[in-house]
Amino acid sequence: MSEEMVIFTRAYDLVSWLLPLTQNFPRSQRFVITQRLQNAALNFQELLIEANAQRGSMRAEKLRDADVELRKVRLYLRLSQKWDWIKENQYRHVSAMVAEIGRLLGGWKKAS
Repeated sequence: MSEEMVIFTRAYDLVSWLLPLTQNFPRSQRFVITQRLQNAALNFQELLIEANAQRGSMRAEKLRDADVELRKVRLYLRLSQKWDWIKENQYRHVSAMVAEIGRLLGGWKKAS
């Protein structure tokens, strides 16, 4: 159960780090990639909360959905780095955050 709690903290840290960063993305992308990245990160966090409130197959379903949202976050971050919206050191930092969250999510999925 303590591993599950760590994932909530890490997801919160990711969202609170990522959302201000996206304010520096090009205005022309504000309603495209920026919005999708923000939504994927927030959806991920919400799905964790929903999963924690469920049991059995409903929890497993929410965790699978959360995994999909985390994959979207990874995609949008890679694109943002490719287009130089994120500096290399910022990308390394956020990639490490996402990788840790992915491991925690995988552990929770296995335990469920």
